[in-house]
Amino acid sequence: MRTGFYWDEKCFWHSGGNYALTMQVSDVVQPTPNGLPENPETKRRLKNLMDVTGLLDQLHVQSAAPATTEQLTRIHPESYLKQFKEMSDNGGGELGLRTPFAQGGYEIAALSAGMATQAIVDVMTGTYDNAYSLSRPPGHHCLPDFPNGFCLFNNIAIGTEEILANHGAERVAILDWDVHHGNGTEAIYYDRDDVLTISIHQEHNYPIDTGDVSDRGSGVGEGYNINVPLPPGCGYAAYVETLERIVIPALTDFAPDIIIVACGLDAGPFDPLAHMLVSARGFAQMTDMLMETAADLCEGKLVMVHEGGYSEAYVPFCGHAIISQLAGSNITAADPLADTLEVRQPNLRMQAFHSTLIGEMAASFGFE
Repeated sequence: MRTGFYWDEKCFWHSGGNYALTMQVSDVVQPTPNGLPENPETKRRLKNLMDVTGLLDQLHVQSAAPATTEQLTRIHPESYLKQFKEMSDNGGGELGLRTPFAQGGYEIAALSAGMATQAIVDVMTGTYDNAYSLSRPPGHHCLPDFPNGFCLFNNIAIGTEEILANHGAERVAILDWDVHHGNGTEAIYYDRDDVLTISIHQEHNYPIDTGDVSDRGSGVGEGYNINVPLPPGCGYAAYVETLERIVIPALTDFAPDIIIVACGLDAGPFDPLAHMLVSARGFAQMTDMLMETAADLCEGKLVMVHEGGYSEAYVPFCGHAIISQLAGSNITAADPLADTLEVRQPNLRMQAFHSTLIGEMAASFGFE
């Protein structure tokens, strides 16, 4: 496989600056010293792990130009860009909810969006078979004029609009398997039928008031927004069954020109901001399922754009498993917790009530 990999050292330098106070995410987890669970280490350690195993040598590695004003304003109004840029130039601050940034935050966010956009364009136009963008800051919570949940620009939506405007795409599918609901992407496309949005997330985690199964789009977009809220404690078997019974049937019916994944890795165990149990092998299996689906529907065009994931110890193994699968590589990073996770944890296998719930949701969408 020709797999593009997009990263840039400057994206690791994004920080909350002096505006990010120490954040206590749990009474049993040490507070994060820089104030943001979204910190560079999970991303940097993923890239470093690929350096050590040699996987990076099998990829087409590059950065990209920052997203242009034209690209950004297809999603975000000029008034928001102006406010963000002025605050960034003046030392940083916070816009929206839980989105602090330091001086230069605007430029780093535009670079993150630019990497996602270039990955999407390069796969859409056939430069690569598939791609992974290690974008930071993330994007899926960002609404057009309201940054939210560590997200300052909606990276995937910016890339989606670029291929719809200039690169021949007519129908784009966005699957969000970040453990938190992709409320920003949902809001952007809620009343449109040319972009299918699917979000698999822990129910009522973040944001706590969005992501219900009954939220299915409006106007011509009705039926083109699918939410799959799963209960805490689901392992990879529940996610695989969700793909089999809901996601793949929805993608098949929609017949997209490209599939884009909001690739959050916070459904993995040990994440301080969630309560799911998807192992690295589970993420690899889901990637394989999507690759087969993309091969059937859209000439294999599949792009992963990094979103959340806050376990510095485990996120790198999940990301490595995904990227190795994308590249068709035989290079693996041995998961030190695989035995504990996949042998001793029954929740990783399917629980009857999980299967019943997924079946009920599938039937409500008309897939069973």
